[in-house]
Amino acid sequence: MQTSSWFQRYLLPGFAFKAVVIGGGYATGRELVEFFLPSGPYGGLVSMIFAGAIWSVICIATFLFARATHSEDYRTFFRNLLGRGWVVFEISYCLLIVLILAVFGAAAGALGAALFGWSPLAGTLCLMLGIALFVAFGNASVEQLFKWVSFFLYGVYGLFLVLALSKFGDRIAANFALDVPTDGWAFAAVTYTGYNIVGAVAILPVLRHLRDNRDAVIAGALCGPLAMIPAILFFVCMVAYYPEISAEALPSDYLLQRLGFPLFHGLFQLMIFAALLESGTGNVHAVNQRIAQVWRARFNRDLPARVRFISAGVLLIVAMLFAERFGLVALIASGYRTLSYVLIVVYVLPLLTYGLWRLARTQTHHAYLSTD
Repeated sequence: MQTSSWFQRYLLPGFAFKAVVIGGGYATGRELVEFFLPSGPYGGLVSMIFAGAIWSVICIATFLFARATHSEDYRTFFRNLLGRGWVVFEISYCLLIVLILAVFGAAAGALGAALFGWSPLAGTLCLMLGIALFVAFGNASVEQLFKWVSFFLYGVYGLFLVLALSKFGDRIAANFALDVPTDGWAFAAVTYTGYNIVGAVAILPVLRHLRDNRDAVIAGALCGPLAMIPAILFFVCMVAYYPEISAEALPSDYLLQRLGFPLFHGLFQLMIFAALLESGTGNVHAVNQRIAQVWRARFNRDLPARVRFISAGVLLIVAMLFAERFGLVALIASGYRTLSYVLIVVYVLPLLTYGLWRLARTQTHHAYLSTD
């Protein structure tokens, strides 16, 4: 019988979920400015807490449904949830991953150029190689990446908050005291969670450590806070320059320049690269696990490391090197949003209706059998 630690049962799913949703927009602060700052400092903070709560609820429902249906990859999960309609999710998810990885590749190229003076292609290739290497060795290496990058990331964001409070804490306090409209905070939270909630099914491989439904509920409940805490720390720092920071393409750079700590500036850039690495790895690993399920059914053995590496490489090449040529990067603003709404329709709504009904029926059936 497999023995799992409390870390693997309770914290690892939250670390994995955070890894998949963080990406470049979250790490640089652009998404936080886009979705939360329009509601003002206080409204934005409330909106972020609400978004984290939504993530937790959907993760709990996802984990319980996955356990009840023995779904260890997203293909099996959606065959149980949607029947023949699972193909709609497959197509939408693959398109979304191509768009996400295209943006990650561009961001990694920009980071390499900023930190080391490399050509943009060099940074992109480093990210591609890193993702392919981690996914090649399966669950164990991916989970170690989630674990150690999470510690690094939380540490950097915590240090960022300490430095920001020491440098312009008075501005932060003053701006939180402003009497500004908080309109739209609830809608912003729902929209933002819709962009990212697909991460809950991308991390199904790590749920093998859960022992029972109690573990699933605890792990799911922790996903929201673990994924949102770094964003909240960052948001508090950004409030110092509200509202002018809203116009900045890279809010992180805007703040780091005003901190005036070049060493920390470089450390933060490395953290963004690590966030891109773990987020890209989480998404590609989900696809590999879907392939592994079919491979195991056909050949009755695990997917070899070389096949994992090759399949990851093919996906990454298509996404990062060819996506921009086909105009996909230019479609991010509309395409990413559209696909996110599609995923809400084919994932969140069925899960919170049919999925919960099926869970309730299963529990009722088990209760009947136990009293029979």
